[in-house]
Amino acid sequence: MKKQVTALLSTLVLSTIAFAGTASAHVVVYPQEAAQGSYEKFTVRVPTEKDIPTTKVKIEIPKDVEISRFEPKEGWKYELQKDSSGLITSVTWTATNAGLSPTEFGEFNMQGKVGDNAKKIVWKAYQTYKDGSTVAWEGPADADTPASITTVVKGNRAEGDSHTSATSEATNNDSNSALPTTLSIIALVLGVISLIFSLRRKKES
Repeated sequence: MKKQVTALLSTLVLSTIAFAGTASAHVVVYPQEAAQGSYEKFTVRVPTEKDIPTTKVKIEIPKDVEISRFEPKEGWKYELQKDSSGLITSVTWTATNAGLSPTEFGEFNMQGKVGDNAKKIVWKAYQTYKDGSTVAWEGPADADTPASITTVVKGNRAEGDSHTSATSEATNNDSNSALPTTLSIIALVLGVISLIFSLRRKKES
């Protein structure tokens, strides 16, 4: 009985961890909050979810932000699309080598100005794999493939904060989002331990 309960505990914990990892693995643009009129470094984080490499990533640039510069990334080239006025409407990064393997993620950086009257920035992303299949990250927040959203608040940030490191903010966001999952796992473990002791008491009596 003890071996069976231990095996059950291991299976439940591993399943919970696996589910948490799958649920959080999607294309996200950081920071997830910015001020109206501020200049920001935006970081597009792209994890590979399939057993084949990610070879192309396209981001549509909404009218709520004006992107003007892109950081070079080794192993990737980028192509821009512009409207009739010269504003950038999308950027597509294409791998020049193997791309992002199933165990990797990549971060693509760009810089621009948040609109003075913007309220939120909805980033539609399109992730293409080596087999030609594409995942469209453009749905609402509760969709399986949601678009990433940057909430825009009123007022400008202080001068020293106008180019905040997106990577640092991404780490903080990931830590916060992982807390509920961690607490759930702890609660699950405690519940199973309680079940073990209950079964042992019944067996001894």
